[in-house]
Amino acid sequence: MSDSQISLITGANKGIGFEIAKQLGNAGHKVLLAGRNVPAIKQAVADLKEQGIDAYCLPMDITNHESIEQAASHVESMFGKLDILINNAAIRVEKYGKLPSEQPLAQWWETFNTNLFGAVSVTCSFLPLIKRSKAGKILNVSSLLGSITLHSDRTSYTYSDEFKSLPAYSASKSALNSWTAHLAYELRDTSITVNSVHPGYTKTDLNDGDGVFTPEEGAITAIEIALDTENAMSGQFVHMKSVLPW
Repeated sequence: MSDSQISLITGANKGIGFEIAKQLGNAGHKVLLAGRNVPAIKQAVADLKEQGIDAYCLPMDITNHESIEQAASHVESMFGKLDILINNAAIRVEKYGKLPSEQPLAQWWETFNTNLFGAVSVTCSFLPLIKRSKAGKILNVSSLLGSITLHSDRTSYTYSDEFKSLPAYSASKSALNSWTAHLAYELRDTSITVNSVHPGYTKTDLNDGDGVFTPEEGAITAIEIALDTENAMSGQFVHMKSVLPW
């Protein structure tokens, strides 16, 4: 079993996922970049290796359980454990401007298949390896749009036509937050912590390049929790050291 910290990041070939992998790698972790676009993942790994980071390509389609199980077996054979799992991969297929009831049902299925079911499937398959870590961590990259409290708050910027036109994406992140709370409860008496993180409105492809934060800044919250060896916080929804309302 490896003595190094082993971290796996889904959706890591670009954007926030790549920056999380880069920053964890710079902190001395072996980073496993997981994704189904293998050429893109290989290029991202090559870029990190050029910077002296110990990075690995892990082909994995999070919408395919067999692919996930194969990836978990590969990680077990290579490292024997997993210390940090960051469920970062996500999609947004909705477009701004439509009413919630006008969004096609197919978009709901597609969104939940990746944003919720994918994260749940990956977590369950890798949990036996995380249990071999001395202090495992599971981080689910969520969104402020997953906060039902804020969606109901007339003073919140989410209470607007713009953000109410993304019901499937928002609901998938609300469900992901619920998964965080349930899993944190299950693992409450173990050394494994489970948290949701909001990266902030970040300039990524998912946001069509719009945003307030750079991908480097969007990675900050996940990195702070991943590298924190003093605080055993679990079952929380966090952004920049602040706990957000569910």
